[in-house]
Amino acid sequence: MKEELTDKIVENVLQGRRNQEDEGIEEDYAGEPGVAELVQQALDEGVETNTILLDGLSKGMELVGQKYESGEYFIPDMLTAAEAVEAGMKVMEPYLGGEGESDGKGKIVMATVEKDLHDIGKNLVCIMLKGAGFNVVDLGIDVPAARIVEAVEEEGAGLVGLSALLNTTMTNMEDVVKELEQKGMRDKVKVIIGGAPTSEDFAQEIGADAYGKDAFAAIKVAEQLLQAGGK
Repeated sequence: MKEELTDKIVENVLQGRRNQEDEGIEEDYAGEPGVAELVQQALDEGVETNTILLDGLSKGMELVGQKYESGEYFIPDMLTAAEAVEAGMKVMEPYLGGEGESDGKGKIVMATVEKDLHDIGKNLVCIMLKGAGFNVVDLGIDVPAARIVEAVEEEGAGLVGLSALLNTTMTNMEDVVKELEQKGMRDKVKVIIGGAPTSEDFAQEIGADAYGKDAFAAIKVAEQLLQAGGK
């Protein structure tokens, strides 16, 4: 029964069905339980949160990533799947407690840098990181470097994720790296950047540790960086 429920969660993540009202990609799913209802059912039946997270939500997004990379899924499909995962995570929140920070994957402070008001890409990465078992602290948009570093220190995070969508704001990412250096925290905190105007070369130029070309790459990079020395 446990596997049957997690398989249904995976299937509904693939369909992008947040709840019973959503039709998802295929209309014949209409009226059936969505991710939110299935997660609640699993919790009610005593399925462990990590099992729901890893075998249901995370596995679903992993398959979405494969479909995206193969060209079977596109950005809208990826977004609806991520929203379905977010719906499941919201149901799980009261049950997580300290376990929500579990899976040993660590804590990440996410932010769109100062003077940049774009957050769709960042929000997608945040949802997917949560679904993959990370503890995400989302500071939102237009966040000054000093505030980002302050949050890293307060949260004891081992990784910072920075987003920018404009050529004029991407340069503010370097301010975060410099602020970490000035605070003597740079050797303890890994920095990953992403967003349309950024690149691997730009990451190296400003002294960041890595570049994530999309949300799926960001998860892989985050795991690698934390294993290499983050918290």
